[in-house]
Amino acid sequence: MATSELIEALQALAHERKIDEFYLIERLEQSLAKSYEGILDLEWDARVTIDRQTGKIYVYELVPVGEPDEETGEYSEFEERDVPPDDVSRIAAQNAKGVISSLVREAGRQSIYDEFRGRVGDLVTGTVLQGTPDFTIIKIREGVEAELPHYDAKRNPGERNERPSNEHYRHNQRLKVLIIEVRNPNADAPRARGEQARPAIVVSRTHPDLIRRLFEIEVPEIYEGVVEIKSVAREPGARSKVAVFSREANLDPVGACVGMKGSRIYGIVKELRNENIDVVNYTTNTQLMIQRSLNPAKISSITIDEEKQTASVYLKPDQVSLAIGKGGLNIRLSKMLTGYDIDVYREVEEEDVDLNEFKDEIDAWIIDALKAVGCDTAKSVLELSVEEIASRADLEMEQAQKVVEILKAEFE
Repeated sequence: MATSELIEALQALAHERKIDEFYLIERLEQSLAKSYEGILDLEWDARVTIDRQTGKIYVYELVPVGEPDEETGEYSEFEERDVPPDDVSRIAAQNAKGVISSLVREAGRQSIYDEFRGRVGDLVTGTVLQGTPDFTIIKIREGVEAELPHYDAKRNPGERNERPSNEHYRHNQRLKVLIIEVRNPNADAPRARGEQARPAIVVSRTHPDLIRRLFEIEVPEIYEGVVEIKSVAREPGARSKVAVFSREANLDPVGACVGMKGSRIYGIVKELRNENIDVVNYTTNTQLMIQRSLNPAKISSITIDEEKQTASVYLKPDQVSLAIGKGGLNIRLSKMLTGYDIDVYREVEEEDVDLNEFKDEIDAWIIDALKAVGCDTAKSVLELSVEEIASRADLEMEQAQKVVEILKAEFE
């Protein structure tokens, strides 16, 4: 390769890959310097410079001057000694193509890393290029690709799955994805299996923040900060719960997110392949927040332990299944949304008994007297004290006490 062709090749590749031309030249100089040190059997380190106009290569041997530092043993001053030009041209012709190709790949990865490392958490739109059983390659733009991993946890326990179970992609399909990682090509940490050949950008369709970004697009009030998403609980592909709060007293945050006739949330549900989304009005009242999070179940009572972050929820028998949800989905999402460990209990309801059922044990006139003051059933009588029963029904204390004992025995 002639020296002028070297510059032309660098310029063409830099333009094609959108890489800084001068960065490539500097890296090529550093790489060639290492090659020349070994090939020319130089006693000292080499320095290479490439003329940016002509492509001519100059090689200098850095010969130390003076004495080395007593502590480090390193030299601080050097004299540059020219290496014969004939050797330089021959070696460059033999090695330049491979060096340039390697540098272009490395610089391309570095360029992508520099551009996207500050964009973790951003939502981007891409096109499906190809898929494998383990991951899907998403084209973000020309020359920039991302990996959406969906490894089988049993076969690859060290890998992750960022694809909802209800999603499968086709070639050229457009997707909105969340950037969750940008791999550093120069990191010293051990690389994952096949990482060198995989795209530097890792994206997700399961991350809860994907919901946040989609709401920011569809709901202007969230983008402007008037409505805030306080918490997101998600089981990808199945259902999500989103707690929202309005900074303006007159603005309904749930209505703002759902939109007229569901117009705003429809776009999000469609993007998530019909994943159900519940929007909950956030409150600092823990009991009320848990109650809202368990919707559509109707709660009878709640006992809260603030210190242990636990809640015991009591419901009527017909509401328990609604609170738990299919496969425990509703209660799992409620736990994620509120941060509380929620236990659900069935409220035991004892059947009440009409007073007429006690005619064999209680005089009829006493039953009539109790009914006259609004006590038609056994429980309605037992809600009163003996004194109140005697006073309201005009009974003797002994008579009232006897009535209470008879009625209590029914429920023991």
